[in-house]
Amino acid sequence: MTRLAGSSKLLRAMNESAALAHLLDPGMLTRADLRKLTALSTPTISEVLRRLTEAGLVNVVGHNSGRPGPNAEIYAANPDAAYTVAVSVRDIGTSGTPSVAAALCDLTGAVRARFESRIDFLATDPAHELVEAVARLRDDAGVPADKIRHVQLGVPGSYDPRTETVRHVDVPGFARAGLIPEIAAALGTHVGVDNDVNLAAVAERKRGTGRDADGFALLWIGQDGLGLAIDIGGSLIRGARGGAGEIGYMPLYSPDSTQRKLDLQDLFGGAAILDLARDTGVPGNTPAEVVRAATESPGDFLAALADRIAVGLTAVIAVLDPYLVVLAGPIAQAGGETLLTAVKAAARRVAPLEGSIAVTSIDDDAVLLGALDAGLLAVHEALIASIH
Repeated sequence: MTRLAGSSKLLRAMNESAALAHLLDPGMLTRADLRKLTALSTPTISEVLRRLTEAGLVNVVGHNSGRPGPNAEIYAANPDAAYTVAVSVRDIGTSGTPSVAAALCDLTGAVRARFESRIDFLATDPAHELVEAVARLRDDAGVPADKIRHVQLGVPGSYDPRTETVRHVDVPGFARAGLIPEIAAALGTHVGVDNDVNLAAVAERKRGTGRDADGFALLWIGQDGLGLAIDIGGSLIRGARGGAGEIGYMPLYSPDSTQRKLDLQDLFGGAAILDLARDTGVPGNTPAEVVRAATESPGDFLAALADRIAVGLTAVIAVLDPYLVVLAGPIAQAGGETLLTAVKAAARRVAPLEGSIAVTSIDDDAVLLGALDAGLLAVHEALIASIH
């Protein structure tokens, strides 16, 4: 970090950082508002706002005419000062869903461009495709490349920041060493990577059921995979190598058993849900379609699925004793309150453990939203730090 010459220069930078932080969230503030929030003098606030406006970080967005005297100028962060891109990578697997979802938002969080696309990663280079996805968003939104300050990737696997590699991933090409640095070099900006379920928990904390919880565990039931995110007071537990929450690999068999190896994924992953649907006569081409159909006339399928989910759920409660467990992912979204009721009943039968259980209130792509939220936070922090 560059040292600032003189205490006055340092103090000025600190004042500007404090003011910008308030304007980024919640924004739409007058000089008087900022004076109360920062405890700075009126002349200092005026100078700070002048400098932030000249730097293109803040704009005058209106005037407050509801007070005596001259109308007070209302300031807010300049939406076009910086942009964030989020890309969610998914394995098509049994779901048939698009393999990439991407979005671009401005400094206020407003989404300027968004698309979904199917990409055959077996036949193409992941780095090239992700760079092209960012370029498409830029073109759609009319945003210059140098204004994109952060690209956040959500991947169906664990990310080890020490080695900058993606592990436990089934999408072709994404486990390749050097992939993430290659993407960052091609884009010329910072690239953040996180597990998709962790990013879903970021969205749940900001926008969903976990918003007011002291902490929560998010049990992700996807079209193909399972996952767990652990939120402790707004901070996520990722583990030493980014692998915390890979519960799909949790073994459920005795070492001396003559039966085949069984993991939690085999119990209520996407393929298991389709097998159960065939056995119970529930229609649907994807796991989410099957669960949605089952909620219309609950029967043997829903009861059996709830029993299976309760196995993973009670393991989470027994280990973590979380304030709240949120059922999330496409299967939880499809099952809604009907599935939640069945799971609560099944959990009581499985183990005498207490715990609050809820279903996600997010009906959009939680991973993509969480990637936008995480990326936007990184941009905010970088802008505030850059003033120093």
